[in-house]
Amino acid sequence: MNAPNAEAAVQAAPVNELQAGAPAAAAGGDINLDVVLDIPVTLSMEVGRSRISIRNLLQLNQGSVVELERTTGEPLDVFVNGTLVAHGEVVVINEKFGIRLTDVISPAERIRKLK
Repeated sequence: MNAPNAEAAVQAAPVNELQAGAPAAAAGGDINLDVVLDIPVTLSMEVGRSRISIRNLLQLNQGSVVELERTTGEPLDVFVNGTLVAHGEVVVINEKFGIRLTDVISPAERIRKLK
């Protein structure tokens, strides 16, 4: 196959553009979410963060205390696959830790933060 014939055979694929605020069903017909409902995701909760030097990191040992940038009583961040989706507070249920969601980030806000 030579290059000029290969270029002539290439065609642009039709793309349906989504309008902001338009429901996805209107753009491409019915949506079947069953395909994605069983995909596993990682849910994590961040208590806080701290920046320290490598020198201080190497000096940490059992019993060391690292001060976090978050204050007592401040809501914790809840992430799904590294994306902030909510804020919450720690609860204990049947001797296991859990989280009570106090504020869920709207999908529009999550998309806005990606840009």
